[in-house]
Formats: sequence, structure tokens, C-alpha cells
Amino acid sequence: MTHLEPGMRAPDFTLLDQGGNPVSLADLRGRRAIVYFYPEALTSACQQQACDFRDAVPDLGGHGYAVVGISRDPVEKLARAHALDGLTFPLLSDEDLAVHRAWGTFGEKNSYGRIVEGVRRSTFVLDEAGIITHAFYNTKAKGHLEMLDKRLAFRG
Repeated sequence: MTHLEPGMRAPDFTLLDQGGNPVSLADLRGRRAIVYFYPEALTSACQQQACDFRDAVPDLGGHGYAVVGISRDPVEKLARAHALDGLTFPLLSDEDLAVHRAWGTFGEKNSYGRIVEGVRRSTFVLDEAGIITHAFYNTKAKGHLEMLDKRLAFRG
């Protein structure tokens, strides 16, 4: 399984956002970015994580960060989640899991004591050139922004 590390170039992608518009990693070059992968839109943990990012976007943007969320949900489901939660950043659809696999966010994981195959909730911080500065695999939805604050000290 792919495992991305700081110092590596983030794998390129072009995916459709909640409105059906293509978004590429190259579109984020020139500013720092937070790319996070989550299991499923419209579930309580994933909604909490998305809303935490939504609430932090003004502060993150002020520090030069763009935020992008990626899941394997279809565009239509992402559109519902985006509208329901009043999100201000794009949610991208990776239904065939190609981007998840390239970033090492799909594969075996421990779910309540059982080994299953699925999306590994993960977050990557990129610099302006698309180089990974931080890679966090198997993160928790609850307290995610607080963990990023402690580890990166980029807000506040």
C-alpha cells in the first residue's frame, strides 16, 4: 500500500466537485493546502469533521491555506452534503478510488477490532509547490482540527 511521507510530491489529480466542476491539485499550487480524505458524506462523524473545517476556513485562509475534502461518494451526494452543512470549500468525488489508492487512503484498516478494507480517514498538508509537509493517516474525526493546531501551530 502506498504511504506518502513529508517531502514527497503529492500525487496529482483532477476530480469533480459537488457541482460537477473539475478541480485539480494543480489549481491549488501557489498556496498551501489541506487535503483530507473521509469515508462517507452525510454520516455524523464526517459531517462533524467537515463542519469543523468549515468553521476554521476563515482562519486557515488567512494563513494561506485552501481546504479540499475527498471521498468516494458520487457528486450528487456531495452536493447534498455541501448544501446541508453550508460548506465553503470543495468536496471532490473519487468513486473509482484511484486518487485514494495513489494517496494511500484506501486499504486494510482496523474497524472496531476487525480488519476490513475501506477508506482510511487521512489528512495531508501541502506547501505552495504541492510538496507534502505533513501526512496524518488513520485520524479521528472528533478533535481533528485541535490535533492539527497542536501538530502544526498554524492557527490562532
